[in-house]
Amino acid sequence: MDNYRHKGLRRRLINTLIEKGITQERILQVMNQIPRHLFLDSAFADQAYLDKALPIAKDQTISQPYTVAVQTQLIDPQTEDRILEIGTGSGYQAAILSQLCKKIYSIERHEQLYTNTTLLLKKLGYTKVITLLGDGYLGSPRHAPFDKILITAGADEIPSALLIQLKVNGKMVIPIGDGEVKVMKTITKISDTEYTEEVHGQFRFVPFLKGTT
Repeated sequence: MDNYRHKGLRRRLINTLIEKGITQERILQVMNQIPRHLFLDSAFADQAYLDKALPIAKDQTISQPYTVAVQTQLIDPQTEDRILEIGTGSGYQAAILSQLCKKIYSIERHEQLYTNTTLLLKKLGYTKVITLLGDGYLGSPRHAPFDKILITAGADEIPSALLIQLKVNGKMVIPIGDGEVKVMKTITKISDTEYTEEVHGQFRFVPFLKGTT
């Protein structure tokens, strides 16, 4: 499943991420350990360790490794954090976060992706990931509040339900804006009604849509 060739290609990818400015060693270590090719259709396995987004089912994508690393570095997962991820997709980002936090709840709106990825994560032993089928705009009130919330799809607005489910002093990372290119933002909740924002550059994402399919 994961051979010496894969490991060599991952090491090369990690060097690329370092050259692009990813500095947190613990994130680089986890990304060097996790076999990205297992989260892709076998037809794309040869491209798994290129620094680019690749297609998965339901017209979705597995994000570019650099984007995954940036979002992970921005969310800054800690060992006791309970994290909500919006957009499970192939499960790759959730698998990475699960090695860096206490528990991750991940919501997917496409039933086919939810079913397939739930089985894959279980098969690969990522037991800290709790997958949920639902509307990401609504979050998961029954599991809230969360220390961190990570949105892995491009939003037009910040969902108010997610802000409510974020703990005070908690952090949300969300790509937001008009058009295909989004601005990556970090939202920090400093009180029940007050937030601060930081901007971290532009990225491409599939759209953050309401409802389930």
